[in-house]
Amino acid sequence: MTEIRTPRLLLRRWHEDDLGPMAEINADPQVMEWIGDGSVRDREETAEAVERWEEEWDDEGFGLFAVELLASGELAGFVGLSVPSFLPEVEHEVEIGWRLARQFWGQGYASEGAQATLEFALQDRGLDRVISIHRTGNTASENVMRKLGMELERETTHPLYGFPLRVHAIDLSEYAG
Repeated sequence: MTEIRTPRLLLRRWHEDDLGPMAEINADPQVMEWIGDGSVRDREETAEAVERWEEEWDDEGFGLFAVELLASGELAGFVGLSVPSFLPEVEHEVEIGWRLARQFWGQGYASEGAQATLEFALQDRGLDRVISIHRTGNTASENVMRKLGMELERETTHPLYGFPLRVHAIDLSEYAG
Protein backbone atom coordinates (compact mmCIF):
# COMPACT_ATOMS: atom_id res chain seq x y z
CA MET A 1 0.00 0.00 0.00
CA THR A 2 1.46 3.30 -1.07
CA GLU A 3 1.63 5.92 1.68
CA ILE A 4 3.51 9.17 2.05
CA ARG A 5 3.86 11.08 5.29
CA THR A 6 4.57 14.79 5.37
CA PRO A 7 4.88 16.87 8.55
CA ARG A 8 1.08 17.27 8.74
CA LEU A 9 -0.44 14.86 6.22
CA LEU A 10 -0.81 11.21 5.38
CA LEU A 11 -1.24 10.60 1.65
CA ARG A 12 -2.70 7.14 1.17
CA ARG A 13 -4.96 4.93 -0.89
CA TRP A 14 -8.71 5.22 -0.44
CA HIS A 15 -10.69 3.50 2.33
CA GLU A 16 -14.40 2.71 2.30
CA ASP A 17 -15.07 5.22 5.09
CA ASP A 18 -13.58 8.04 2.97
CA LEU A 19 -16.68 8.08 0.76
CA GLY A 20 -18.85 10.15 3.10
CA PRO A 21 -16.33 12.94 3.72
CA MET A 22 -15.31 13.05 0.05
CA ALA A 23 -18.96 13.23 -1.01
CA GLU A 24 -19.39 16.21 1.33
CA ILE A 25 -16.39 17.92 -0.28
CA ASN A 26 -17.79 17.26 -3.77
CA ALA A 27 -21.21 18.60 -2.70
CA ASP A 28 -19.79 22.02 -1.76
CA PRO A 29 -20.47 24.54 -4.56
CA GLN A 30 -17.45 26.65 -3.59
CA VAL A 31 -15.10 23.65 -3.78
CA MET A 32 -16.52 22.59 -7.14
CA GLU A 33 -16.67 26.08 -8.67
CA TRP A 34 -13.50 25.52 -10.75
CA ILE A 35 -13.96 21.78 -11.42
CA GLY A 36 -15.45 20.68 -14.75
CA ASP A 37 -18.59 22.69 -15.40
CA GLY A 38 -18.80 23.74 -11.75
CA SER A 39 -21.51 21.24 -10.83
CA VAL A 40 -21.49 19.57 -7.44
CA ARG A 41 -21.32 15.78 -7.28
CA ASP A 42 -23.55 13.51 -5.21
CA ARG A 43 -22.53 10.46 -3.21
CA GLU A 44 -23.04 8.05 -6.12
CA GLU A 45 -20.92 10.19 -8.47
CA THR A 46 -18.26 10.45 -5.77
CA ALA A 47 -18.26 6.66 -5.31
CA GLU A 48 -17.79 6.22 -9.07
CA ALA A 49 -14.94 8.75 -9.03
CA VAL A 50 -13.15 7.04 -6.14
CA GLU A 51 -13.50 3.73 -7.97
CA ARG A 52 -11.92 5.28 -11.10
CA TRP A 53 -9.10 6.76 -9.00
CA GLU A 54 -8.36 3.37 -7.47
CA GLU A 55 -8.43 1.74 -10.93
CA GLU A 56 -5.89 4.31 -12.13
CA TRP A 57 -3.60 3.23 -9.30
CA ASP A 58 -3.89 -0.36 -10.51
CA ASP A 59 -3.50 0.52 -14.20
CA GLU A 60 -0.90 3.30 -14.09
CA GLY A 61 0.98 2.75 -10.83
CA PHE A 62 -0.07 6.18 -9.62
CA GLY A 63 -3.26 7.99 -8.78
CA LEU A 64 -5.01 10.37 -6.45
CA PHE A 65 -4.08 10.00 -2.80
CA ALA A 66 -6.64 10.47 -0.07
CA VAL A 67 -5.27 13.28 2.13
CA GLU A 68 -5.65 12.60 5.85
CA LEU A 69 -4.66 15.11 8.53
CA LEU A 70 -2.20 13.43 10.88
CA ALA A 71 -3.35 15.48 13.86
CA SER A 72 -7.03 14.55 13.65
CA GLY A 73 -7.40 11.68 11.17
CA GLU A 74 -9.87 13.77 9.14
CA LEU A 75 -10.09 13.33 5.38
CA ALA A 76 -9.15 16.71 3.90
CA GLY A 77 -9.59 15.74 0.23
CA PHE A 78 -7.14 14.47 -2.36
CA VAL A 79 -3.86 15.24 -4.05
CA GLY A 80 -2.11 13.13 -6.63
CA LEU A 81 -1.36 12.16 -10.18
CA SER A 82 -3.72 11.35 -13.02
CA VAL A 83 -3.90 11.26 -16.79
CA PRO A 84 -5.88 14.30 -18.06
CA SER A 85 -7.94 12.43 -20.66
CA PHE A 86 -10.48 15.28 -20.84
CA LEU A 87 -7.92 17.45 -22.69
CA PRO A 88 -6.76 15.68 -25.89
CA GLU A 89 -3.69 17.87 -26.44
CA VAL A 90 -2.11 16.65 -23.18
CA GLU A 91 -3.82 13.27 -22.70
CA HIS A 92 -0.45 11.46 -22.78
CA GLU A 93 0.95 13.59 -19.95
CA VAL A 94 0.68 13.08 -16.20
CA GLU A 95 -1.12 15.78 -14.26
CA ILE A 96 -0.82 16.70 -10.60
CA GLY A 97 -4.04 17.89 -9.02
CA TRP A 98 -5.73 18.49 -5.68
CA ARG A 99 -9.12 19.14 -4.15
CA LEU A 100 -9.54 19.99 -0.48
CA ALA A 101 -12.51 20.74 1.72
CA ARG A 102 -13.02 24.45 2.16
CA GLN A 103 -12.15 24.42 5.86
CA PHE A 104 -8.65 23.30 4.89
CA TRP A 105 -7.97 26.03 2.35
CA GLY A 106 -5.27 28.63 2.96
CA GLN A 107 -3.26 26.48 5.38
CA GLY A 108 -0.63 25.16 2.98
CA TYR A 109 -2.02 21.62 2.82
CA ALA A 110 -2.36 21.61 -0.98
CA SER A 111 1.23 22.77 -1.43
CA GLU A 112 2.53 20.32 1.18
CA GLY A 113 0.73 17.37 -0.37
CA ALA A 114 1.59 18.39 -3.93
CA GLN A 115 5.28 18.80 -3.07
CA ALA A 116 5.33 15.26 -1.66
CA THR A 117 3.49 14.03 -4.75
CA LEU A 118 6.10 15.58 -7.06
CA GLU A 119 8.84 13.79 -5.12
CA PHE A 120 6.84 10.54 -5.45
CA ALA A 121 6.47 11.15 -9.22
CA LEU A 122 10.21 11.61 -9.65
CA GLN A 123 11.69 9.17 -7.14
CA ASP A 124 9.14 6.36 -7.02
CA ARG A 125 7.62 6.49 -10.49
CA GLY A 126 10.54 7.83 -12.52
CA LEU A 127 8.49 10.53 -14.23
CA ASP A 128 10.55 13.30 -15.79
CA ARG A 129 7.72 15.77 -16.36
CA VAL A 130 4.42 16.64 -14.73
CA ILE A 131 1.76 19.15 -15.76
CA SER A 132 -1.07 20.83 -13.92
CA ILE A 133 -4.19 22.35 -15.44
CA HIS A 134 -6.41 25.03 -14.03
CA ARG A 135 -9.31 27.08 -15.22
CA THR A 136 -8.25 30.67 -15.87
CA GLY A 137 -9.24 32.73 -12.85
CA ASN A 138 -8.56 30.02 -10.28
CA THR A 139 -5.71 31.96 -8.69
CA ALA A 140 -5.51 29.71 -5.61
CA SER A 141 -4.59 26.68 -7.72
CA GLU A 142 -2.28 28.75 -9.90
CA ASN A 143 -0.46 29.93 -6.77
CA VAL A 144 0.09 26.32 -5.67
CA MET A 145 1.50 25.54 -9.13
CA ARG A 146 3.93 28.44 -8.85
CA LYS A 147 5.01 27.33 -5.34
CA LEU A 148 5.83 23.94 -6.86
CA GLY A 149 8.10 25.62 -9.42
CA MET A 150 5.76 24.98 -12.33
CA GLU A 151 5.73 27.42 -15.22
CA LEU A 152 2.93 28.39 -17.56
CA GLU A 153 3.36 26.36 -20.71
CA ARG A 154 0.23 27.11 -22.71
CA GLU A 155 -3.26 28.49 -22.70
CA THR A 156 -6.04 26.49 -24.26
CA THR A 157 -9.80 25.98 -24.12
CA HIS A 158 -11.76 23.25 -22.38
CA PRO A 159 -13.01 21.05 -25.25
CA LEU A 160 -16.41 20.40 -23.66
CA TYR A 161 -17.24 23.57 -21.74
CA GLY A 162 -15.38 26.17 -23.81
CA PHE A 163 -13.79 28.12 -20.95
CA PRO A 164 -10.09 29.08 -20.95
CA LEU A 165 -7.55 26.78 -19.29
CA ARG A 166 -3.90 27.20 -18.42
CA VAL A 167 -1.43 24.33 -18.50
CA HIS A 168 1.61 24.59 -16.24
CA ALA A 169 4.55 22.18 -16.36
CA ILE A 170 7.66 21.22 -14.47
CA ASP A 171 10.70 19.28 -15.66
CA LEU A 172 11.36 16.92 -12.76
CA SER A 173 14.93 16.25 -13.86
CA GLU A 174 15.61 19.81 -12.63
CA TYR A 175 13.31 19.56 -9.61
CA ALA A 176 14.96 20.48 -6.34
CA GLY A 177 11.99 19.76 -4.06
